[in-house]
Formats: sequence, structure tokens, C-alpha cells
Amino acid sequence: MLYKMTGGRPLSGDVYISGAKNAALGIMPAAIMASEPVTIENLPDVRDIRVLLDAMVEIGVTVERADAHTVKIDGSTVNKVRVDNEHIRRIRAGYYLLGALLGKYHHAEVALPGGCNIGARPIDQHLKGFRALGAKAEVENGIVIVDAENLHGGHIYLDVVSVGATINVMLAAVLAPGNTIIENAAKEPHVVDIANMLNKMGAAIRGAGTDVIKIRGVERLKGTQYPVIPDQIEAGTFMFAAAITQGKITVHNIIPQHMDAISSKLIEMGCEITEYDEDITVTGKSHLRPCNVKTLPYPGFPTDMQPQICVALSKARGRGIVTESIFENRFRYVDELLKMGAHIKIEGNKATVDGVERIKGADLIAPDLRAGAALVLAGLGAEGTTTVDNIEYIMRGYESFDEKLRRIGADIEIVPGASDSTESEIG
Repeated sequence: MLYKMTGGRPLSGDVYISGAKNAALGIMPAAIMASEPVTIENLPDVRDIRVLLDAMVEIGVTVERADAHTVKIDGSTVNKVRVDNEHIRRIRAGYYLLGALLGKYHHAEVALPGGCNIGARPIDQHLKGFRALGAKAEVENGIVIVDAENLHGGHIYLDVVSVGATINVMLAAVLAPGNTIIENAAKEPHVVDIANMLNKMGAAIRGAGTDVIKIRGVERLKGTQYPVIPDQIEAGTFMFAAAITQGKITVHNIIPQHMDAISSKLIEMGCEITEYDEDITVTGKSHLRPCNVKTLPYPGFPTDMQPQICVALSKARGRGIVTESIFENRFRYVDELLKMGAHIKIEGNKATVDGVERIKGADLIAPDLRAGAALVLAGLGAEGTTTVDNIEYIMRGYESFDEKLRRIGADIEIVPGASDSTESEIG
């Protein structure tokens, strides 16, 4: 399947943001650690969520879907701790089952994760953290095996800021006797969201959202009901849609302070931003100004928004520089923008973007999730018709992306495409 769109229309209207995929993918494994059922609300209805739920069912978790966005998870029925199928290998967040199962059952075997090919994402910091909690951790034939006869609290300093390692160690530590300290912890909103849910289940976590997280192990976790926070990256993508198409879009159901780094760059580029309690309106202008941006861990500018701002800079008046400090392969989409007439030069981890008066429609291929969404925005801001293939990537993380775009005036549809081959790589 592919998206086919005709650009040149300013997008205008209201977009309602779904739950955060990255938070939900940590919250679901956390739920199986409870001794009672856990109800999760505001789940995004995207492919990664469905894949992880299917993997959980395969190890005996009882999953009941109340509707597309609400699921009841009962981890008391788990009957095995080995997670290995063709689907779980496609998503990065499958590794959160390591921390959850290790914490509850003191043993886990999970297939090495896949995900978008945007650069190396080693799990060495995860394994370092597990070992600090008294576990043995090794990789055999593509399976990560962790085992602990006596799981206990520990002191962990993460050599690099890692969202995945922070969450995984936090999951493993909440039921480990004693005190755990995670230093150089990631501060992303979804780290805080997962900690908040664990605390509601009876965990004792302090400091989530800072670079030092302290955990006192508890004997058991109880059931609860918990809503997933709004998706910061989906919101940011629609905010940039307003800038790229010179439109006016209000994104609803968000946490505005999560958007500060994104809003500040849009203001620097000349857009008008109006914030409300749970909404932001972005008004694009006819001439965008260039800016420089460097991706950084939260609260810095998100790496997942780097392709979107690069598209916007392609239409700005002047030169902007984008520095990618998180993933080394994140500029693979630039070749697609060059087909549209963009002027971008890559040198190492920097992209120099010289804005052009107009970009033109072309046949494009999405190389990963966020770049795929950015290429759709490019097509909507271009002259003529654009197609974006490999949209399976986009469906991994954006719920009803084309439908939401159509509601704000986009001329976009899904049509049969040449490539469904990326299915083996989806993560």
C-alpha cells in the first residue's frame, strides 16, 4: 500500500491526538507484573501495540479488549517466560518484557528486537543494569537471556542516556528487595508515565523525570486503571504540518509543556503558537525563516521530530543546519526529498538545508516511521502529486494518519502499492 496525495492546500482544522505509543509499549509489560488485572486506557490503535499484545497472549497473559483504545491485562495467567516469534522481532519495545518478566519471575528469554533502521541501538546498558540487580544476562542465538536467583536493589550509572534501559531497569527493580538508584536516567515524558503507573500499582519510585531515579523494592504490585499520556511526536508532526502547508491547525488532548522544544523552533521559524490547557494552535506563515537545530534527549529537540523539521527547512528562506546527535542513520530520507527539488547536503551527522521556493511532487519511499510521516508532510506541501510507499512503517506509530489529515483538508488516499516487502523489517 502507499499514500497518494496532491499538495498545495493549506491544512486547517482540529486534530485529536492519540495515546503515546512509546509510553504504551512500556506500560503494557508493566501491567503483567501486577497480581491483579490492570486496565489501560487511551491506547493508540497502531500496529506496534497489536504486535506486543499478541506476544503477551502467547506467553499466557489474559488480554481483553474493551474497545480499540482500552485493554484489560491479567498477568497472573503467564505460563512461560520465553518470548520469541516472528512478530516480536519486528518491534523494538519487545525488550521491555525482559525487565517485566525478570522483575516478577526472575527469569526471561526474549528475542533481540528489531525496529526502524535508523542506527545502532545496542542493549548493553540494559544488560549492565540487570547485572547490577544481581541477574546474569547474556545473548545466545539472537535471544537475550536474563536470570536471577536473588534479584536485589543496585546502583546503576548509565553510560549513555537511554530511554529503553531506564525503563527496563525500572521495571526489573520495582519488585527487587532493597533500594535501587539509576543515575544518568532518561527524562522523557513516557519514562515518567510508566513510573506513574507503576506507583499507582504500588511501586515506590521517586525522581522520574530527573536524571536520578530512586526505587524501593516492594513485595507485590496491585491492579489499577490508568490512561496513557498523549503522543508528543504525533502532536509535533501535526504542528509541523501547519508550518509546511501554511495552514492553521489546533492539536487537542496534549500536554503543552511536553511540546516546548518543538513550539520554540516553530516560533523561531516564524509560526504563531497559541497554547491552551490541553491544546495548541499553530498558524503557519507564507515565508518560513531558517533555524539551526540539534537533536538531544528530553527536554531537548526530539530525534523523532528531526525529519519533520528538515522538511520545513526545505521550504524556508535561507540556510538551516540540522545536527543529529542520537542516531547515525536518521538522514536516509534526504535522498527522497532531493527527488522533490530540495537542496540538502549531508556531512557526517549534519544536514545543511538551503530552502527553495517550492518543492514538487515525486514518487517516494518511506525508510522508517518518522521519516515516512515527514515525507507525507512534504507531499502535502509540494506542488503536484506525490506518492509515499512503504506506509506500513507509518502505520506502526500513527493512528489513522490519513483520516486525520483528510479531516483538516488534505487530499490523500491509500492505494495499492508495489511494496509490502518492509513487513519483515517493521519494528
